[in-house]
This record gives sequence, C-alpha cells and structure tokens, in this order.
Amino acid sequence: MDCSGCNKCTEVNCSIDTKCQQLDRSLMDQFGAISFPIYQTATFAHPGLGQSTGYDYTRMQNPTRKQLESIVAYLENGKDAIAFSSGMAAIATIMELFKPGDHFIIDEDLYGGSIRLFNEISKKNGLEYTAVNLSRDNVRKYIKENTKAVYLETPTNPMMNVTDIEELASVTKEKNLLLIVDNTFLSPYFQNPLDLGADIVIHSGTKFLGGHHDTIGGFVVVKDENLDERLRYIFKTTGAGLSPFDSWLILRGIRTLGVRLDRTQENALKLAKYLSSSKHVTKVYYPGLEDHPGYEIMKKQARGFGAMLTFEVDSVEFAHSILNNVQLIYFAESLGGTETLITYPITQTHADVPKDVLAKNGITDRLLRLSVGLEGIGDLICEFNRVFAIAEKETADR
Repeated sequence: MDCSGCNKCTEVNCSIDTKCQQLDRSLMDQFGAISFPIYQTATFAHPGLGQSTGYDYTRMQNPTRKQLESIVAYLENGKDAIAFSSGMAAIATIMELFKPGDHFIIDEDLYGGSIRLFNEISKKNGLEYTAVNLSRDNVRKYIKENTKAVYLETPTNPMMNVTDIEELASVTKEKNLLLIVDNTFLSPYFQNPLDLGADIVIHSGTKFLGGHHDTIGGFVVVKDENLDERLRYIFKTTGAGLSPFDSWLILRGIRTLGVRLDRTQENALKLAKYLSSSKHVTKVYYPGLEDHPGYEIMKKQARGFGAMLTFEVDSVEFAHSILNNVQLIYFAESLGGTETLITYPITQTHADVPKDVLAKNGITDRLLRLSVGLEGIGDLICEFNRVFAIAEKETADR
C-alpha cells in the first residue's frame, strides 16, 4: 500500500486489520489508556447550569459505548453506528422508521428471529411485507406504491444464498427505497454494504465482532445524516442501548477480528471440501466453493467467504446422531466465536418459522449449520470422522 502523505494510522485508506487496532484517536482516553476504560455510570454531573461534558445519562450516551460506535462506523465506512443491547433490538428500532400501511420486501431466507419479529410484531403494528428470494428473483416485480424498503442478509442464514448488493442498490435508489443489509455473517472485515449502495447495515455484535460468546449486542450503521438523526431519536426514546461493560467486551473482541476471521475462514473452506467428499453429505452450502451459485458475486463484493457453512446429510437419524455425539464441536446456538458450533436450524434458530416457509427454503430436519472456529483443522476433521462413524453404525443398526 502506498502510504505517502499519510500522517496518521487512522486514515481511511488503512487496511481493515489496522483499522481494527487504531481506534479513533480523537476519542482516546484522557490518560492515554490503550484499553479504553469502562465508564460504569448511569449519570454524569454537569459543570454548571446550561453546561455539559457531552454526556448526561447513559441511556442516551456513554463514553465507552461511544468509543465502540466510533470504531464500528469506522470499520463499515459509515457516518455513525448505534450500539444496541442485541441484534434484535437493532432490527426492531429500524422497524420504527416505518408507519402503518408501509410495505417492505424481505429475503425469504432470514434468521428465524427476524422472521418472528416481522410476523408477530411488525404485522401487528400495521406493516406489510413480501418475502422473496432476492438472490434470484427480480425485485421490481414486488415493488408497490407503498413499498418503503428492501431487507436482506447476504449470505443468508442458513442457506447461504448470495445477493448482488450493488445491483439491488441500483433498483432501490431508482425507486427511492431504503436498502437494509444484515452483514452479521461476514462482518465488516469481509464486506462493507454501505460502499455497495446500502443505506443501513445491521450487525449482531454478539457474533464475529464480539467473537467470544460472552456478550450480546447489536449495531445499526448509516451514512445519511437525516437517517442517523431519526434512528438516534428512536434509540434514546426506546432505551435499548448497549451497556458500558458489554461495549468494552466488543471493543476487545474487535482487536482480534482480522486474525480470527482469517483463520476461521481457512478452516471453513477446508471443512467444506471435506464434507463435500463424504458419502453421507448430500449438499454443502458454502460460498467459497467454486460451484456455489454466489461464488463470483462474493469475489466481486466481498474480501472473503466467511466462516459459516451449512450441510445436509442423507437422513434425519444421521443428523440426530451427529448432534448427540459431538464432543470437540459444541452443539449450541449462535455463531462467530472462537469455538466451532453446530446448530440444528429446524429446532433452534428457525423453530418459529412457519413450516411452509421452511420447506420452501430447503430447511429440513437433515440440515445442519456450522460456525467454524479456531481449532486445528485436523482435529475438526477427526471429530467428523468419529461422529460420522458412530452415526453410520447407529443408523445401520436400526
């Protein structure tokens, strides 16, 4: 990289790895603490009448949370980021931008919690939505006079469908719609939707940004000042802000984002190839495999393929045996941490999704999702060799 003329390490042209280390120096602690302090306080004293330090009440603003918001906005090339108590709190706040009668288009393959929110809360509040496969359907066919936004994940959870963000953004801008992209699966380390034309980016900070399965958080990142003001107003009114301590935990996690994702992506690709060779695996969904339909789009719009993959086995009994016998791999919900997790979408992340939607999206009782961790790849493959052998024996004995 040509660094001529660059006089500080926080210039926008620095690598993403450097950005994860060089937090906004203008917000640096007054004593120069490298690990930003936890301002564990509910309120702040005023110097005098009509005077403020810039901080009044932690529900509205807090120095630790502000530091985290600054670095997340910096990583996503946004104007501002807002840190929430969870990813779902972030999505729920975005829905408050709309009024009864507004219509939005969503991808049909989304995290089950998002679908639950839209079905049980958004509909009750008078919002309308249409679910389509944005990776292959022409979104223009579904735009109505009252359509206000398009909402998607890419890659999707759990089927790993990939949508061309730039192409979709050309349509939403033409039609004056908001484009909302959940970037949790790739994180800002691999993908920056705002640079591709998105208006709002969402993250579950619980996942790759936090990276250690020890905190819950969420983010909304924007470039537009007016949109930011509206979201900030809703944020302070509804009170779903991230706590100072949880803000500090995610700040700590971001320090290792690059090295974690480089390693977990390397493991994920090797594991995807291994699983593809198994006689008991009928399909592997990982956009880093060249036969994945979104492979070329990913190469164009992202810097990597991520650490998430989904695979299908040849029987429900085989799937259940795997889940009952993993030891090195944890059978657990969530993703994005240092440990490899295996999840059963049909009973965990997507348990509340209607059965017809599950069937349409291919989410069956034979489908398993992996969040690949930092373990040695040889050990992960040995784990699958072991559980596959057990599953093979158990299913043969039936």
